[in-house]
Amino acid sequence: MSASASHRPDPRDTLLRENERLRQELEVARRRLTELEPRIVASDLGRSPTDGDGIGEGQGKKKEKKKTPDLKPFQIELLKLQKHLEIHSRRMIVLFEGRDASGKGGTIRRVTRYMNKKHYRVVALGKPTEDQKTQWYFQRYVPHFPRGGEMVLFDRSWYNRAMVEPVFGFCTDDEYRNFMKGVVGFEKDLVRQGTILVKLYFSVSKAEQARRFERRRLDPLRRWKLSEIDVQAQDLWDEFSEKKYRMFSRTSTNRAPWTVIRSDDKPAARLNAIKMILNSVDYEDQNEELDFSPDPKVVVSAQDELEMLEQEWGPDLSNYDGPSS
Repeated sequence: MSASASHRPDPRDTLLRENERLRQELEVARRRLTELEPRIVASDLGRSPTDGDGIGEGQGKKKEKKKTPDLKPFQIELLKLQKHLEIHSRRMIVLFEGRDASGKGGTIRRVTRYMNKKHYRVVALGKPTEDQKTQWYFQRYVPHFPRGGEMVLFDRSWYNRAMVEPVFGFCTDDEYRNFMKGVVGFEKDLVRQGTILVKLYFSVSKAEQARRFERRRLDPLRRWKLSEIDVQAQDLWDEFSEKKYRMFSRTSTNRAPWTVIRSDDKPAARLNAIKMILNSVDYEDQNEELDFSPDPKVVVSAQDELEMLEQEWGPDLSNYDGPSS
């Protein structure tokens, strides 16, 4: 063996050192989360972590632990729905929209956990290519649409152009206006030709979004989820709220309504999102012992959400009736 080979670092030693470094980082993050516990409790109760009375009320009291809802009976129903789509060759699209860290991805994982992979797909498109930027806007989404007997779940969808793109300047004003004028007709044709379209918007509070971002920042196992766009989301909260109002005003229709899922409570949001998906299809052999009624504290209509936004913003929003057709 050569001298250079004998002094070459052992890969196992390198791996052990890296594991120890990660272990130390994780321990630091855990200690930091423990220090933040009063703030987390305050946020979970619907108060801002910086509210003067929030921490005081949370101190000295044990947070009542909520019972996590059992999803499995409803996940069984999703298998029945999937079988119905297959037997009747029906097409189904479910859109998952909402601000960053609103719980879309976790809900999609619960929806698809036991489903037959041959008959569903999750689509999460990245940035458009230079060629795609020159195409009809909907063109890059259409190839991912379902065949007969298939469900496609979009983790963000063509509605990027209604909120994210205009807020961050990723599209021009004309592109935004053209989308808002055209999307209703696009979806009307989809539904008219037999596609089941479910549009879910996950609504997270500003305080809870901040708490989730902080958790991502501190936890090495979640840090990859935190992007520069996420960091700016808090500063641009009002801009997103305005675009959200315009999106609901213009694009929630009788044929393709928006359903808002309050998602500060993740387990409740996941259960109620699954219920809304199940309620959109009259499939066979439904379990009559299950309660499919959505929780009105979690699930609200787009119209109710619009009224809430108008109360918060006043006449600046209530006078807006959407882009002209």
